[in-house]
Amino acid sequence: MTRYLRSFLSIRCLVALTCLALAQSGCKDDENPTKVINPLENPEDGPAAGNPDGKYPIPSAAGTEDVTNPDQMIGDGTAASCTGQLVVDAIAKGGKIVFDCGADPITITLPETAKIYNDASDEVVIDGGGLITLSGAGKRRILYMNTCDQSLTWTTSHCQDQQYPKLTLQNITFADGNSTSEKEYTGGGALWVRGGQLKVVNCRFFNNVCADTGSDLGGGAIRAFDQYEDRPIYVVNSTFGGEEGYGNSGSNGGALSSIGVSWTIINSLFSHNTAVGNGGNPAQSGTPGGGSGGAIYNDGNKMTLKVLGSLIENNEVNAYGAAIFFVSNNHTGNIVIEKSVIRNNAGGSWYPVYPGISMHDDTDIKVIDSEITE
Repeated sequence: MTRYLRSFLSIRCLVALTCLALAQSGCKDDENPTKVINPLENPEDGPAAGNPDGKYPIPSAAGTEDVTNPDQMIGDGTAASCTGQLVVDAIAKGGKIVFDCGADPITITLPETAKIYNDASDEVVIDGGGLITLSGAGKRRILYMNTCDQSLTWTTSHCQDQQYPKLTLQNITFADGNSTSEKEYTGGGALWVRGGQLKVVNCRFFNNVCADTGSDLGGGAIRAFDQYEDRPIYVVNSTFGGEEGYGNSGSNGGALSSIGVSWTIINSLFSHNTAVGNGGNPAQSGTPGGGSGGAIYNDGNKMTLKVLGSLIENNEVNAYGAAIFFVSNNHTGNIVIEKSVIRNNAGGSWYPVYPGISMHDDTDIKVIDSEITE
């Protein structure tokens, strides 16, 4: 047996043993755990990124992207050189985007919503290096991507299910986004995304808001639709809120809202987010609707929500799902909660199995090594 073959087999055995040890964590040959360095684990400004007690293995597909050789560098080493217009222009061009704004944390206020153009590049990576906050100044959404928006260029005949752009947000903070003035693409105070693929790693979302009423709109921080091949959106080592005064808010899904989208949420923190609508979905007579999913709002058909190594606490609703609202219209899809804690979420009703989680009583839900309490 050659040295190369012995070495290859040794690696395969190591992978197999690792997966056996992590069997309950769902490890597969193509999902070997990866190390993700989190520069916002102990930030100088605001709550940290991620659940400090989250130790769930991170699949390689959910890790950060390599930006060693960026396509665009914003700034020349000083804070003054990093303007909001430069950020908007860079994101329109796509590619791997990094910042050189000095050694201290900096907030960059955007003069308009940054838009991702579908024909600019297949891969778009925005890496803040743990120092950058992009702000909507409480006046505008921060980031917008939509493969079915003709103004951003149609690149396929099947815009609702196309592979690109692949958008990765990493090592960055989104604050004070506000989409309440949006009329056509509602929800998503910080980010609205449809098509392609989205991944969020080592990010923070603070004080982002969307419309405060409506039966089926929301996502104080993120609103999502139509991911390529129904692949899940990864949210890793990220924080939505984190402390009083930092939470996100919307009619439904104080932090996240989606239609027909699957999510895999790993080692993340959701706290102090609010679903402030009133009347549920469909809206009760005489109400504007909304108020479901303090942290997370999932609606649609077959979809999966995985909450792994994460903490969901101190979120609040007016209608249903103080922590999570998960309604599959055709009663398919499933929820997996593993090595996570869901507690102290307030308000709402319709909790057939677990407190704080609104779902059909026949929804397939698996809870492993987790705490779910009122």
